[in-house]
Amino acid sequence: MRPVDLPPPASMREGWAAFAAVATAVGSAVCHAAEDRWHFDDGGGNWADLVPVGGGRAVLLGWDREGETYFRGAASYFDRPETDLLAGAPDWWAPPVEEAERPYHWVGFVYGFDGGWTRADYAASDGFARVGLPAVSAQACRELCAEFCADAVATVDPVALGAVVAAGTQVTESQLAALLGGEGDPAAGVAAARRFLG
Repeated sequence: MRPVDLPPPASMREGWAAFAAVATAVGSAVCHAAEDRWHFDDGGGNWADLVPVGGGRAVLLGWDREGETYFRGAASYFDRPETDLLAGAPDWWAPPVEEAERPYHWVGFVYGFDGGWTRADYAASDGFARVGLPAVSAQACRELCAEFCADAVATVDPVALGAVVAAGTQVTESQLAALLGGEGDPAAGVAAARRFLG
């Protein structure tokens, strides 16, 4: 197995929630928390889910259209050599993958968290970095939030943006309203962020 340099789920939660708040407030459904997973997609086929599996463990999985890893059905469909994304992985990685896999909904990367993130040992680029997950860093979250605000405000206030990103799951309607210049639905954004608290 290879280590993966990513924040732990507890840290990812805040950035994921902050972006969900902004995206939802401006009317986009690309990011949300459900009972069993946190979801992000770019609206164009790339996606990532974080699935808590108990005991402080989690599985992060998804797909990037330009990735070079083809697992199970994707290998057959695209007629490419298969990359075994579960090679050497513990059994608890498999259920989220099996649940996600379906025709035309491919899985191209699978990472497991058990005190630290790891993945199977393969050389091909799995495309994770191109998915654009806002939860990987505060900077990534700021950039994507600013992009989604562009249709609502002519100029994004960096102070208001920083406040929303820093607040994460605790973002308020007033913070979202300040960022969006009174546009959108801040209440819906707050509700979306709170869902990441479980």
